[in-house]
Amino acid sequence: MLTSLPLFPLNAALVPGLVLPLHIFEPRYCRLVEELLANPDEAGREFGMVAVRDGHRVETGGISALYDIGTTAILRESTAYDDGRYDIVTTGSRRFRLDSIVLPPGDPTASFIEAEVEFLDEPVGESSPDLVRQVSRLFSQYRALLGQQMFGENLLTPSAPEDQAALAYVVTAAMVLPVAERQVLLGASDSRTRLLEARRLLIRENGLILELSCLPALDVASAGFCPN
Repeated sequence: MLTSLPLFPLNAALVPGLVLPLHIFEPRYCRLVEELLANPDEAGREFGMVAVRDGHRVETGGISALYDIGTTAILRESTAYDDGRYDIVTTGSRRFRLDSIVLPPGDPTASFIEAEVEFLDEPVGESSPDLVRQVSRLFSQYRALLGQQMFGENLLTPSAPEDQAALAYVVTAAMVLPVAERQVLLGASDSRTRLLEARRLLIRENGLILELSCLPALDVASAGFCPN
């Protein structure tokens, strides 16, 4: 079943459970925030976030400029400024598949984009305790290596969850990856498939850090995660 959602394209892939602060300054998205805040029910302050493909613009490329899997965000906190800008805090909620979008007629930047989406189930897949242990160990190594390389000490981060589905999303949210690779994790059919891909990426990244002292471009410690 298709559902209508206001859409916020961005150059990153939001993951369910990820806490994402945003600075909103474009008038069309300031209006979106105003409309969301008018809803007294926090659960109703939901909008879609979907990543833009590298080198593309939605205003000229339409839906082909966007990845097909996105995540809804719940507006949790907001700070309004006198000039109309907002600082907001959102939490990733539900995955969806993008079916269609509607750009405003005339000037495509005049208003925010509306989308028709299909919400996706969250199957766990086959229970794989050994895989969970492997990924947890590799992820702990990844965080320790990054902390030592970037700050000269281990990162003070919470222990990885033992639940298979939660671990899969924590790793997806926390690893520093190109958008295209994070989208592969986000779009995985179930948590076991997601963990298998995460294991492959962790082995690769840990090897690069150990052998080449090659660091990701961003700080893995900057992302918060809130389990749903």
